[in-house]
Amino acid sequence: MIVPRRLWPLLLILALLAAALASGLLGQLNWASLAAHETALRRLVAVAPATAGAAYVAIYAAAVALSLPLGALLTVSGGLLFGTLIGGMLAVAGATIGAILLFLAARSALAPLLAARAGPFLDRVRPGLQRDGFSYLLVLRLIPMVPFWLVNLAPALVGISLATFAGATFIGIMPATFVFAGLGAGVDGVLAAGGQPDVSLIWSLPVLLPLMGLAVLSLLPVAWRRWGARNG
Repeated sequence: MIVPRRLWPLLLILALLAAALASGLLGQLNWASLAAHETALRRLVAVAPATAGAAYVAIYAAAVALSLPLGALLTVSGGLLFGTLIGGMLAVAGATIGAILLFLAARSALAPLLAARAGPFLDRVRPGLQRDGFSYLLVLRLIPMVPFWLVNLAPALVGISLATFAGATFIGIMPATFVFAGLGAGVDGVLAAGGQPDVSLIWSLPVLLPLMGLAVLSLLPVAWRRWGARNG
């Protein structure tokens, strides 16, 4: 039997879910498990950095595609194991790949069901996304107030192109991702003491204000086009 192309993203997500459930991996993705296996994970990164990096990206992409609330944990883990720069880059890659996979699934096989359930939110964001998709997506990515999974789905349901979605996602998630990766690079002592990193720092003014500033800059092209339309 030939599977229609539009079903492949959905089938891949279902396969990832089945693999995660069968492996018991979901039960291992928590702060306590990270602390318990930190030494072994660091050894793996030292012995086979490319393999460890690829596995990390794959796990991150699967978590995002399945809309699991593991972004902070996985990004901090990336900083802990690979350092701020490389860990941040790997996290951005994994999150972008997972977001694209969910976007494709939502745009094809799941579109009718999701459109019916996302009604009120979709109605609010549709005009802005259809008119200035890249800028509005960038703002939604920069300011972490809208759930990541919802920003993956809404653009697919209003007809945003894959290139626009991927570009805005890749750029927009970088600042917050590197904040968490930087936190992870210095968190080993906290984990060893049985504590958890303070991921609420993303809401602190020193972090939130620069993100809001970048969001405002992202809207300047929109403001310029509207000004030109009114005065042209």
